Amino acid sequence: MPTIAIVGAGPQMGLAIARTFGNQGFDVALISRNPEKLDANVGKLAAEGITAAAFPANVLDRAGLTHALKEAADRFSGIDVLEYSPVGTFGITTLTAPSGTRPSDVEFEMNFQLYGAIAATNAVLPAMREAGAGTLLYTTGAGSIWPDPRVANVNAAAAALRNWVMNLHKELADAGTGVQAAHVGIDAAIGVSVIPGVDPVQPEQLTPMYWDLHTTRRDEAELVFRVGDQGVPRG
Repeated sequence: MPTIAIVGAGPQMGLAIARTFGNQGFDVALISRNPEKLDANVGKLAAEGITAAAFPANVLDRAGLTHALKEAADRFSGIDVLEYSPVGTFGITTLTAPSGTRPSDVEFEMNFQLYGAIAATNAVLPAMREAGAGTLLYTTGAGSIWPDPRVANVNAAAAALRNWVMNLHKELADAGTGVQAAHVGIDAAIGVSVIPGVDPVQPEQLTPMYWDLHTTRRDEAELVFRVGDQGVPRG
C-alpha cells in the first residue's frame, strides 16, 4: 500500500486529505502535537475502512518531527506522499500588522511554517529520490501570494515557504528525480471564517487539488483555490 504522511493533521483539512487518499488505497500517517486528537482521527478513519496510525510531534521540535516521520516510514514501509499544513491556534499564533510586527513575531512563524517544512522534507526526500518517485505538498493561506496586512507576520513566513517550494519544484523537476513538489494556496477560511471578509469553505472542496497534484498535474508547481474556483493553477 502507498502511504501519505500528513503533518498538522487536524480534524478538518488533515482528516479530509486523509480520507481523499485513504479512499484511493493509501495508508495514512497522522502527525500533530495533540495525541488525543490524533487518536480520535485514527478511530474515525478506521471506522471508514482506512488504515491510519498516529505519530505525535510538534513541528517546532524539528528533531521530534524527524523522528515521527521516520517512525511512520518504518511502520508503513516508506512514505510516498508528504503533506505539510500545520495551523497555528489562538493563544499560540499572534497576528500582527506590518508596522506592529517585531522580529520575534516573524521568527515564530518561520519556525512553524518554513523550518518545520524543511525538516519534514529532509526526513522523507532522500528515500523518494532513491525510489525515483514521490510527492511533496505544502499548504499556506493565499496571503503567501496576495498579502493581507492584518496578518503580515504570518504572510511573511508563508511567502518564504511558498518561494522555497517553488524552487524545490524546479530543482527536482530539472534533475528528473520523479519527485513532485508543489504549493497549495487557499484563499478562504476552512470551516469557519475567523477574519472578516474571508469566506469559509468546507475542506472537502479543497482536497481534490491534492489528489490532482499527486496524479495528473505533476508538472505544476502550484494550485490556488479561490472561492468559486475549482483550483486555479498559477506559477
